[in-house]
Amino acid sequence: MRGTGRLLVLSAPSGGGKTTICEQLLRRDRKLSRSISATTRPRRGREQHGREYYFWNEATFKRHLRAGCFLEWAKVHGHYYGTLRSEIARRRRGDRDVILVIDVQGGLAVKKQDPEAVLIFVKPPTYRVLAERLRRRGTDSRKIIRQRLRNARWEMTQADAYDYVVVNHTLARAVRQVEAIITAERLRRKR
Repeated sequence: MRGTGRLLVLSAPSGGGKTTICEQLLRRDRKLSRSISATTRPRRGREQHGREYYFWNEATFKRHLRAGCFLEWAKVHGHYYGTLRSEIARRRRGDRDVILVIDVQGGLAVKKQDPEAVLIFVKPPTYRVLAERLRRRGTDSRKIIRQRLRNARWEMTQADAYDYVVVNHTLARAVRQVEAIITAERLRRKR
């Protein structure tokens, strides 16, 4: 799994802002590449296969799982998600840093596989703010939102297992803080 680029993990509860922060980072930093995960969840809005995720059916996902193709995988909110080893290896070539936008279970699994991975947890300012962001997003049913909020309570307890914690009060501030972490990691002499 070792390439020349760093492996960065960005995790947050659903609605915490991890995907939006990553999109901002990718626009501003040409040495950063996002790994595309595989999932069995349905597409939302304008998502496209191979751009946001590899959208697979459960049989395809499980076939790749049995073949050992995943660096990490988990069943989250009733759907499978996983990071392909081949995706990481391909993106780490040429001294590019790779960012994974994954759930907490996945982040903790990556750290076990690659102790040099840098884990960044994005925390909402409050649980109430998180609930409002999920409702405003307008992509999930009330039942799914309740499930995501239940899971968020546990996910937020895992922030201490991460190398860094950024509180997402505002998008601009959170992006600047994650950029500062990436810069610091790039300047670090020893890991």
